[in-house]
Amino acid sequence: MTTTVVRNVVGSPVRFHRVGKVFGRGRRAVTALDQVDLEVSAGEFVCLLGASGCGKTTLLNLVAGLDEPTSGTIELNSSRPAVVFQEPALMPWLTAAGNVELPLRLAGQSRADRRAKALELLELVRLTGVGDKRPHELSGGMRQRVALARALASTADNLGSALERPSLLLMDEPFSALDAITRDVLQSELLRIWQATGTAILFVTHDVREAVRLGQRVVLLSSRPGRVVREWFVDGLSGPGEAAAVDEINTALRKVISSHAAA
Repeated sequence: MTTTVVRNVVGSPVRFHRVGKVFGRGRRAVTALDQVDLEVSAGEFVCLLGASGCGKTTLLNLVAGLDEPTSGTIELNSSRPAVVFQEPALMPWLTAAGNVELPLRLAGQSRADRRAKALELLELVRLTGVGDKRPHELSGGMRQRVALARALASTADNLGSALERPSLLLMDEPFSALDAITRDVLQSELLRIWQATGTAILFVTHDVREAVRLGQRVVLLSSRPGRVVREWFVDGLSGPGEAAAVDEINTALRKVISSHAAA
């Protein structure tokens, strides 16, 4: 089998061609992903749904370079896709601004430039005035905003403004640990930031309503091994149309989960 990760391919930020991932060998081998074909267009917001263990996070890890596919090809038009995890994973000894500056510092930007970009990004996520605070001084929602600003800094073009369009942002259930009100606020904020930056987003969630609210396209993976089994275009839905899409996707998701349980 051929395994390829191609970087700086012209076109969509990421394309998967018959991608597979197997963990372990022999009798202990576990196939997490099998023959995945998926493309995320420039500026598109795609939500991944599926049962626990279907390979959603594995898919993100492959794009982020945290793991390698066993088979197939991943074409990346992003040299540094960034990941926002369920936990903010901020450096506790750094300020909010220092956390946002970190990827810029690692990229070799000057102190003045990275400071200016960090402040721009903190303003973008509506955290103006908290740059000097450390993570323990911030609420859970504020910490997740800092993590989002850091991710945007990581994907931004180092030669341009921090508010230029980053190519690809990977989000792994970033709001699942938050209370309902904070989650609702941050979903709205994410949509605003996405529209402001034009970045493509690949967003993993277990919440069908969240997927329909946020995504332009919802992709359903089968239970292990994960394969793309169905897609829905949900951009612009509201009211009865949104409710109908949620019901339809929930039904499909339940079928996927039931078929796995019966296997």
